[in-house]
Amino acid sequence: MILPAITRAVDLVPEINRLKSELDAVILAHYYQDGEIQDVADFIGDSLQLARQAAQSPRRTIVFCGVHFMAESAKILSPEKLVLLPDLEAGCSLAESAPAEAFARFVAAHPGHVVVTYVNSSAAVKALSDYCCTSSNAVAVVNSIARETPIIFAPDKYLGDYVARATGRPLVLWDGTCEVHELFSVAAISELKQAHPGATTLVHPECPLAVRALGDVVGSTKRLLDAVCSGAPTGTYIVVTEPGIIHQMQKVQPHATFIPAPAHVRGDEHGSCTSCNICPHMKRNTLLKLYQCLSARAPCITLDPELIARARLPIDRMLAIG
Repeated sequence: MILPAITRAVDLVPEINRLKSELDAVILAHYYQDGEIQDVADFIGDSLQLARQAAQSPRRTIVFCGVHFMAESAKILSPEKLVLLPDLEAGCSLAESAPAEAFARFVAAHPGHVVVTYVNSSAAVKALSDYCCTSSNAVAVVNSIARETPIIFAPDKYLGDYVARATGRPLVLWDGTCEVHELFSVAAISELKQAHPGATTLVHPECPLAVRALGDVVGSTKRLLDAVCSGAPTGTYIVVTEPGIIHQMQKVQPHATFIPAPAHVRGDEHGSCTSCNICPHMKRNTLLKLYQCLSARAPCITLDPELIARARLPIDRMLAIG
């Protein structure tokens, strides 16, 4: 298919809206997407919010502006629908840290354990799990399991540590991390807190314990956004998560000041890297790629029906818990 030579955002938006109508499509965007994608989306949210929208949408087509595991989850929940991802290479370092074959061996080495898997994982890993969870409901999911039952938590060891402390439950943790959240600089955040003594520090639980300890609010992207909504209209917020969320924070508190926390690079703990806190995978999606995928009806997500059936059960359990 030969596409029209449209490259300017001002021209792409009406074309995206036209194609969305033709395809009977809904556009879902994660908070970490670029602002121009968030602005054209029908729904914006964290993983749990978007999973619910994917499951409930009456549209025949789902366009997921996020990363691959999110689009896979939408396909698992709506196998009869066309699920599009603007860039098929939009992966996730955390999901990739848990290869399905290695994870299967890990589960087999811990018989009798219930497996709770963060949604930041592949469909194949979800299929090996008893429950899925997001950072919004991980504590609730673990608390729903009988206290005497041993639990494997994967793949994020820092979120797992956060959940273990919040629930008082010992968890067997898979050794996985998010390349963005594990690099935030304790020294740089401490310096920012000293420079802005009235600031509220917002921290995602995928961060290491030493970083979480600096947070005034620790929680999912939705929880951090809610804290801004109910916070001081002219306050200062130090944001310790992927800075795409600041686009929505600025909308709800336009007179507030938002400071994205810097990350560190090897050998430098003082946060000299101002771009290392940006997820390169999320940012693979662009407005142009969104237009192109609507035009071409590709790339689309395809999964084996047997895999869908196995992976759906833990997701359904997650959605039932809320």
